[in-house]
Amino acid sequence: MQAPVRYSPDVEVVKPDEGETIAALCQTFDTILQRVADDSGHAVRSVHAKAHGILEGVMRIEDGLPPELAQGLFAKPGEHRVYLRMSTNAGDILPDAVSLPRGLALKVLDAPGERLPDADGTTQNFIMVNGPVFQAPNAQKFLGSLKLLAGTTDRAEGLKVAASTVLRGVNRALHAVGVESSTLASLGGAPNVDPLGETYYSVTPFRYGDYIAKFSLRPVSPGLTARTGTEIDASGRPDAIRETVRSEMAGTEGVWEFRVQLCRDLERQPVEDPTVAWDEAEAPFHRVATITVGPQDSWDAARVQAVDEGMRFSVWTGLAAHRPLGNINRARNAPYRHSAEFRARFNGCPIHEPAAR
Repeated sequence: MQAPVRYSPDVEVVKPDEGETIAALCQTFDTILQRVADDSGHAVRSVHAKAHGILEGVMRIEDGLPPELAQGLFAKPGEHRVYLRMSTNAGDILPDAVSLPRGLALKVLDAPGERLPDADGTTQNFIMVNGPVFQAPNAQKFLGSLKLLAGTTDRAEGLKVAASTVLRGVNRALHAVGVESSTLASLGGAPNVDPLGETYYSVTPFRYGDYIAKFSLRPVSPGLTARTGTEIDASGRPDAIRETVRSEMAGTEGVWEFRVQLCRDLERQPVEDPTVAWDEAEAPFHRVATITVGPQDSWDAARVQAVDEGMRFSVWTGLAAHRPLGNINRARNAPYRHSAEFRARFNGCPIHEPAAR
């Protein structure tokens, strides 16, 4: 196995039109944000608007990690409080019969070290989805898809439910012959799986101290792995996922392992194209921490208010040692902040980072 690639600034290739693309992304997100806010009277996130559960737990960083894994947040063993937010990826609040990819946002509290530029507070954020690749190779391609989706935001809900049923069937047929389609999944063809049993991936790469890595969160406790691949029947239940997670977490201790996948070949594990999966045979994942969440009310009103309404999750909120890399990550900075500022302004609720304890 090749040695991990060392980070240097020249692993990124910045395109000359990135500023224009990012401005257009903010404008398109404005369309989504404004329409949903006007229709409902309440502003939500421009992506992953609907949460299915808000959990509080503890991250335990492993002792005795080898030097290439003992980097950044994971350089020293210890414990950190964490919040987890489970969601689906649309920018409007859809009934759960429209099945979309699952997301998991993780906020690690009290992360010491040099901060990224304009990174508020002292937390380290990780944002993941339940698939190893992104749907577009760059921000320009993603912008094209987003413009199409913006036109249907908060519109034609019944058609979306019907289309999702058809797309799920198509996706199952493709899966049966070994074909995976992130595009079909993003349009409503994803399996309607229980988010507690899913494995999540950062999809995009990040600086990992002296190295470059992608991240993953995998369920390992029996109460979670028993739900892997289990589909939820959302017929006639617009919040079926939230209800299911709430029922399950009332009596479940969940344990996930936080894993790091070090880049070992920039050609085969590219930084600038997140549609390319990093082959685990060539670049394996390694556990660096575990996250434990005890039985709890996953839709506790006070926690939902504090986390879902009062906080934002961004890959650019964190340590300089985990700087987001690549075109898609660079394009996430301004729009994420823009979305949070819109929510704060429309709802009259300041967005803030949790205080250190």
